[in-house]
Amino acid sequence: MKTLLISGLMFFASFTSMSQTLEKMQWFNEPGCWKIEGNSLMMRVTPQTDYWRISHYGFTVDDAPFLYALQGGEFEVKVKISGDYKTRFDQAGLMLRIDHENYIKAGIEFVDGKYNLSTVVTHHTSDWSIIPLDNAVPFVWIKAIRKLDAVEIFYSFDDRKYIMMRNAWLQDNHPVKVGMMGASPDGDGFKAQFEGFSIKHLPDSRRTQWLMNNAANNE
Repeated sequence: MKTLLISGLMFFASFTSMSQTLEKMQWFNEPGCWKIEGNSLMMRVTPQTDYWRISHYGFTVDDAPFLYALQGGEFEVKVKISGDYKTRFDQAGLMLRIDHENYIKAGIEFVDGKYNLSTVVTHHTSDWSIIPLDNAVPFVWIKAIRKLDAVEIFYSFDDRKYIMMRNAWLQDNHPVKVGMMGASPDGDGFKAQFEGFSIKHLPDSRRTQWLMNNAANNE
């Protein structure tokens, strides 16, 4: 009985810890309607909002909702994303952001009635790459791995097999705001859900290499 009680308390503590992870995160452009349940975030994406700088369109916008934590060093982040996409450019995904001129966002984007795996990389000006999907998908996992000055971005439909969709530069040795974003630049907003958000610290690559070299020199 005591073992069951202790196990139950440990489970409850871990569940509480997971929910507090999201609750301790901060909003940039907080939406009017959102809710956290356990380790899931549901939000109504604010209408007429986006992240984009200059390229092709000639304008800059930086006003979409973004729930983030500040993370240093190297790390892996992933989340399961689903949304009730309706209008051209409706999107939901992960974002890694240093400031208004340097960020990466990756996820699902709805364009011309089709689902696309989308990545926008911004360093003063934005670029945009997509992988069109043949069919609508109920959800997708997006994972990003930050190592030194590179961010590798992957997608998965089952949280087991991950396929790389982009490798992008991002300044290393600089804190990053990392979290979940949604945007609806042409629409009236939509419901987006993010599940299982997690950040895992990775050992610093340069220090790991230094330790290996140092150990070899001492032999």
